[in-house]
Amino acid sequence: MKPYDVQVRGAGLVGPALALSLARIGLRVALIADAMVTARGPDVRAFALNAASVALLRGLKVWDALPVHATTAVHEMRVEGDAPGAALEFSSWEQHVGELAWIVDAAVLERELAAAVRFSPHVTVLSGTQAESATAPLTAICEGKASATRDAHRVPLDRRPYGQRAVAARLVSARPHGGTARQWFGSPDVLALLPFDAPQPLCSYALVWSVPDARAAELLSMDPAAFQAALMQATGGAAGELQLTGERVAWPLTRAQAATWCGPGWVLVGDAAHVVHPLAGQGLNLGLADVAALTAVLAAREPWRDLGDEKLLRRYASQRLLPTRAMVEITDGLMHLFAHPAPLVRELRNQGLTLVNRLAPIKRWLTAQALDS
Repeated sequence: MKPYDVQVRGAGLVGPALALSLARIGLRVALIADAMVTARGPDVRAFALNAASVALLRGLKVWDALPVHATTAVHEMRVEGDAPGAALEFSSWEQHVGELAWIVDAAVLERELAAAVRFSPHVTVLSGTQAESATAPLTAICEGKASATRDAHRVPLDRRPYGQRAVAARLVSARPHGGTARQWFGSPDVLALLPFDAPQPLCSYALVWSVPDARAAELLSMDPAAFQAALMQATGGAAGELQLTGERVAWPLTRAQAATWCGPGWVLVGDAAHVVHPLAGQGLNLGLADVAALTAVLAAREPWRDLGDEKLLRRYASQRLLPTRAMVEITDGLMHLFAHPAPLVRELRNQGLTLVNRLAPIKRWLTAQALDS
């Protein structure tokens, strides 16, 4: 078995992106497919990608290979609280950007990343006995929040379940989405409608509805008509009449942070290092930012320094620790703030939404953080 420079363990989205990114700087990469976690049921996930993530994927020759129906530009976003008139609005025009975000079909993105890997001369996909006998000075662990390789390194993990599940589905509206993403904070629910162009162009949405476990079980057991009625009640009809176009899936929500991101010969990337609540739509953005940072650190290493040198890997960890920890705490704080049942807290949070909506400098700062995080 030929030696490799880096083993990348994990073949979902972040793992292949890292393998391709490292190959671009001339490293020989073994992508360990056995570490892949396969989703059960239909993949109805959709991700909101910021400008930095899109730039990374474009540099990997993946973004421009995506079919038109798999990406949708977000030009406006409306966030509503749980009181009449409490809302926060963003627009790309006001923020002087081309778009606030792009919504991408997770399954299609995963397929295109896999295709790019197959055509990369510096990436070899390994499994079974081939993977067991492969050697490399550095192992990048991208297996996600349930990473067995991370656990084998005995990395302390601060994991806190929210007692919630994210219910996801695809919807079609009787009204065009107009490139507008919508979100409702319903105490304790958080419902997001992400504009999408499939299955019906200009009128489709990807749903992510974060609810307590018991409520998630109810929503999954409802027939389509009852589920659609629950959607209409939660959204107040603001997005038009909504209709299910397929199955619903759900997964448990947690927050997690690894105490250590690296050691001699290994490094954590993506959800193996950090997991955030989906209310801000930043999970994959954080993982792809990890990819960019690790690639830059390895590309700039001293000629005499080994790829698995812990001092080198700490440079990457120090770059990424603060922004990821900040996002974990921000999303966690927002989730608890909007889940709090006290009337005074409810009044203050809704007034806060309205106040921020009137302060253009704060809105510009929030937009810049979301675009570049």
